[in-house]
Amino acid sequence: MGIFTRFRDIVSSNINAMLDRAEEPEKLIRLMIREMEDTLVELKAACAGVMAETKKIKRQHDEADDRARFWADKAQLAAAKGRDDLAREALVEKRRYRQRADSLEQELSDHQGLVEQYQNDIRQLEDKLKTARDKQRVLVQRHIHAERKRRAQEDIRRIDGAEAVFRFDELESRIERMEAEADLVNFGRKGSLEEELDTLTVDEDIERELQALKEPHSSDRKNA
Repeated sequence: MGIFTRFRDIVSSNINAMLDRAEEPEKLIRLMIREMEDTLVELKAACAGVMAETKKIKRQHDEADDRARFWADKAQLAAAKGRDDLAREALVEKRRYRQRADSLEQELSDHQGLVEQYQNDIRQLEDKLKTARDKQRVLVQRHIHAERKRRAQEDIRRIDGAEAVFRFDELESRIERMEAEADLVNFGRKGSLEEELDTLTVDEDIERELQALKEPHSSDRKNA
């Protein structure tokens, strides 16, 4: 496929319609962008070649035009000196260079028109490539969001599943057992201060009970 055929196909293509019909739009847009980039490189290379050729033709045209004027001046000088023979020869050279200059001028005009066409094609293709790259960014973002949504839905399904609920219940039971075991570590044991206070309470009770036992004996001794 020639460069111009590819260029026309690309420019005339409807990117959105092609992507809508594609089974793998992301893959298709990558291929389209690659094709556009390759075509753009070829267009720029071709344009550069024509521009170089245009400069060469312009230089040749200017040289032929200069030579035509040179021989025109010589013919005028020879005629003024009465050398009609030399004047005729000079006029022949002038006509030859003028014809060459005219031919090169037409060729130069054709090449300049071709350069303008290339530059216009390049601008169109660059616009098309920008549109494709923007579309690619949109597709990538859509893919990322879709993937995140898919993963979130999978996570939600896993959390809602019976197995996940069972694991949560099992974890909760394990934590409750650990808390109960921690409570049992000090179960029945009291701190030293609490123990001393309890001892004092016990001692007071014993002293009162002992005093109560002594009171009857004390009354008997007083009566005696």
